Amino acid sequence: MTNLEVVNTEAHRRLRLRQRAEPWPYFVPIVVSEFTTAATCCPILLAKNPENGRFYVGALFGFEPGENLVSDDPGAARAFRPLDLERQGFFITGENIAVDLDHPRISEKDGEPLFGEDGEPSDAMRRIQHALGLLVTGNEETERFIETLIGLRLIEPIDISLRFDVGRKIHLDGLYTVSLDSIAELGDSDVLLLFRQGYLLLAYTVAGSLRQISVLANRRNERLAAGSSL
Repeated sequence: MTNLEVVNTEAHRRLRLRQRAEPWPYFVPIVVSEFTTAATCCPILLAKNPENGRFYVGALFGFEPGENLVSDDPGAARAFRPLDLERQGFFITGENIAVDLDHPRISEKDGEPLFGEDGEPSDAMRRIQHALGLLVTGNEETERFIETLIGLRLIEPIDISLRFDVGRKIHLDGLYTVSLDSIAELGDSDVLLLFRQGYLLLAYTVAGSLRQISVLANRRNERLAAGSSL
């Protein structure tokens, strides 16, 4: 359950924003404006929302819940922080921003203040505002991108099966990617449509990001070899 309240300078002047307090999600929803940066450090895949069966796009940070293999690359970890994680604890309600007062990131004792002494939004609050703004527009564009892929039958399932040095095998199903073979079979008019919408580059970015699966797998093997806790 959430305890949502519309953010108000006076009522929430004492609120502070902690760093992440819960385990890192290994599959994080992203929007099209994040694709280029995400593809440099992790695979981009599609999955179906279990509640409504609709496709959404996510970045894979690990192969099990709580696992973040991207963090082993400091440069990548600094370069890419998903908007959905940046805004956690905050939501858009109508034309306002709401805060979940029960969220682990929200505190009155420690963390960055949401407002300055003058009542103006702090840098932390401005990051939240910026992330939410990008998500509002980004979600709409991402849905249009996905609908276009569906309409052209460019989405295909992908099973990820990995065996690690310790002998353990991990299998991930229920994931999808963009079929480059299906793109190659499109008529000129459909390819031109994708190109003009900017979706052709996005589709190739999603497909190309699959090379990051082996990168993360090797990183996981290195952790295991070093005896690191996963």
